[in-house]
Amino acid sequence: MSRIHPTAIISPEAVIGDNCEIGPFCIIKPNVKLGSNNILMSNVVLDGNTTIGDGNKFFHSAVIGSDSQDLKAKDEPYQLIIGNNNSFREFCTVNKSATMDEHTTIGDNCLLMAYSHIAHNCQIGNNVIMANSVNLAGHCHLHDFVIVGGLTAIAQFVQIGVHAFVGGVSGIKKDIPPYTRGIGFPYKIEGLNIIGLQRKGFTPEQLQAIKDIYRIFYRSGLNISQAIEKAEQLKELTTEQKIFLDFIKNSRVGINRYR
Repeated sequence: MSRIHPTAIISPEAVIGDNCEIGPFCIIKPNVKLGSNNILMSNVVLDGNTTIGDGNKFFHSAVIGSDSQDLKAKDEPYQLIIGNNNSFREFCTVNKSATMDEHTTIGDNCLLMAYSHIAHNCQIGNNVIMANSVNLAGHCHLHDFVIVGGLTAIAQFVQIGVHAFVGGVSGIKKDIPPYTRGIGFPYKIEGLNIIGLQRKGFTPEQLQAIKDIYRIFYRSGLNISQAIEKAEQLKELTTEQKIFLDFIKNSRVGINRYR
């Protein structure tokens, strides 16, 4: 049985899972489906066609599933889907999608710190950390294990690859390849996220393979087309090299270069 504070306002049409804790002055709208073992601290708003998994924690005044800020959005049953074991800190905001073909989604085990904002149609992977006041515009994709420093703004349609580390107070208009680190406004790649990869258990062989393909794109003096052609000539690409190469080949807005 869930524990619900008497000041909370919950629509009878909302679905509340087992063993949830819903604190004072929280509001849960009709089309919300809340899984088990979730905690809503206080003044939390769950809105829209929002489906939430298990074990999430929503801190004071988080607003989740509200309408997008896209003026083109129509009155359709747009969705937000959230996984398990995420933390949404104070005043975090997450918008539902603005189109029917792509939901706003958040995976598992993410930490979204105070005042962070996830706009419509964003896709957030697993184990992502967004520090205080990180702002994502619409249609951004953050892949697994991405870390974004505070006060960073990310433009529409930008993708950030797996295990990338983004320094704080950055402005990002182009895609950031996997395994890299950088900072700045405009953002510039400064190298590989070696320390982060080591902490995640990457082997010396995996790290060397990542270094080899990184050098082709960032230290050879080749343009992107030339670098792709050279990388495709490597024999027996490793998994990490394929992830790096495929990310760049599929970039829609171009990739960030180095200082």
